[in-house]
Order: sequence, then structure tokens, then C-alpha cells
Amino acid sequence: MRAARRKPRRIQFSTPKINKSFRSRDAPLNAVPELVCPAGALPALRSAVDNGADWVYFGLRDNTNARNFAGLNFDEQNAREGIRYANDAGARTILAINTYPQPDTRERWQRAIDTAADLGVDAVILADAGLMRYAARRYPELALHLSVQASATNFEAINLYREQFGVRRAVLPRVLSLAQVEQVIANTEVEIEVFGFGSLCVMVEGRCVLSSYATGQSPNTAGVCSPAKAVRWEPEGERMNVRLNGVLIDQFESGENAGYPTICKGRYSVAGETYYAIEEPSSLNALELLPQLAAMGVSAIKIEGRQRSPAYVAEVTRVWRQAIDECGAGRFSVKPQWKAGLAKIAEGAQYTLGAYNRKWK
Repeated sequence: MRAARRKPRRIQFSTPKINKSFRSRDAPLNAVPELVCPAGALPALRSAVDNGADWVYFGLRDNTNARNFAGLNFDEQNAREGIRYANDAGARTILAINTYPQPDTRERWQRAIDTAADLGVDAVILADAGLMRYAARRYPELALHLSVQASATNFEAINLYREQFGVRRAVLPRVLSLAQVEQVIANTEVEIEVFGFGSLCVMVEGRCVLSSYATGQSPNTAGVCSPAKAVRWEPEGERMNVRLNGVLIDQFESGENAGYPTICKGRYSVAGETYYAIEEPSSLNALELLPQLAAMGVSAIKIEGRQRSPAYVAEVTRVWRQAIDECGAGRFSVKPQWKAGLAKIAEGAQYTLGAYNRKWK
């Protein structure tokens, strides 16, 4: 049964920790953020819509999107069905075209924008400036959202994209502290979307080339950090070795949780000690920060996970829908069942506040 569509409401907080001197626009301090949820396939899209997503984002079945896994994503028929399903419930849709074309492949990315316009999605997520120019000139009615892959970490960059291409919303990389997010919002008219839950990326998105050293393919053009064809799971007694194009990046003991292998979340021997030398597998979970994010003017909360199951999408969407609604009613507190539900589906069965909790800037 689908969750009822909610209208934005005002919320009141007794002592929001917001430096109001940053704010330079007339946006309301207390607007409830919209909920933006992932769909790797049609069942996940339905799960997102049924559990209360305001927006659902998805990609086509090629490397124009940053989750280019076999068995995932949408052909045009499924896309039309999904868009119709979302629109019937009052939800909006976004097509992710968030990788970077090369000179000899640009036409494929331009065709993806043509497809987005033909499908009738409400917005496209773009990272490449050339594609933004193409979309803005050819389809001025199509809303442009700046992808996290564009690595826009300050308001000057975001304002430039708005001036040049009319970008309406920007997704911030997951490396900014709360104070930095606040400063960006205070100095731009562009709607700001931040990640609330899902897999973390220790790098500034759009600037990582780690996996290309092992696979020869950049995630920013191939659409995936660890291409499935390069991943090998090799049993060794009670252990499972994981290799990426022949490079040993992790080794799991029997019964140990094993996530999808990436270079940045592998275990390595450093100075005689083996550990997660770059980043430990864990999920971002900013649920407890929702009142602060809402009060500083965040327009949307994004859930990561187009590569995850419909059950994952349903659980995260359900929890965040309830949380946002309670936040809007002025009675927000993190419920134990919310924490338990999200902990079960977190990467590595653990979560963190990530850079939001960083004290330095």
C-alpha cells in the first residue's frame, strides 16, 4: 500500500545551532526537506514510491550513469512504466546521467539527455558542463540537477553552474561538515540536496581515480568503481580472498560480513599491520541531524543505493519518510526501531555521521 503523499510543512525547533549571519537569502528557516530515493530497477522504484519518496532517481543501462552494473538500470519501456507509476502517486522522477563522456562517445550521453526529455522525467542529474550546455539549450524546460560527481563543494562553483546553465538543485559531496553545508546554503539560490543515508565515499566524488590504477577504467567514465568483470572471489580454506583485476584487496574470514569490494574499502598491510588503511566499510546515517539540516535550509535528503535491493530501498525510505513527517510535526526524536532497521542494512552493519561530525573545516 502506498504511503500518502505529504505536503511541505513548517517546523519549529527550540535551539537550532545555526549561525544566521551566514544566511543571505529569504528562504524559510524551517522548510521540511524532500526525500530523494534510489531505484536500480523497477521493483526498487515501486518500493521507493510506495514508502513515501518525493523523488526517485534512476539510470539507463549503459555507462552514462554512475551505477553501471549488469542487471541494473532501466530500458525505455521500464523507464516509462516507472515514471507513470511514480507520477500516479504524486512522486517525481530524475534520470541520472552523471558520468563524463569522452570526445568519441559524447553522442551517447547527448542521446541520454534526448531520452530523458522524451520520457518526460522531471529532472536530470548531470556532472559534465558540456552536457549541461546541451541540455539547457535544447531542452530549457528540463530541470537540471548538479550531480555530486561534479565535485562542487563551495557556493561559488554552484552559483557559476546556475549562471551558465540554469542549474536548479545541487547535490553536495559527502566531505563537507555541517558548518560548510550551512555556508553553501546561505550564499546560493540553488536548492541544496545532501546525502542522508547510504554508502560513504572517502574521496571527493568525481575526483577519484583509485580503481583505474587496478582496472584501467575510471569510475567517472565507466560508471562503476569496481567493474564486475574485474572482481574475483577466491576461496582459500576458511577464508575468501577478493581480487580486483588480480590485485588482492581484501580477505574475509568464515562468517565475516563481506561487502562489494572497492579499492578504498580494502584491507592492506601497512608497517606490519593489516587493516582498513583508507576507509572502513560503513554507511552514512545522518538521521539524528535531520532537525539541523532542515533548519539550515536543506531542500532535499538523498538516499544512496541504486545498486541495493528493493527491500533496502523500502526500509530506508520508510524510516526517513516517518522521520521527516515527525520532524515536520515538531515532535522529532530518533526512535529505537528506526536505528535498528537502518543498522541491519548498513554497509558493514555499522554507520557513522561521516564528515558532518567533523569539527574542523
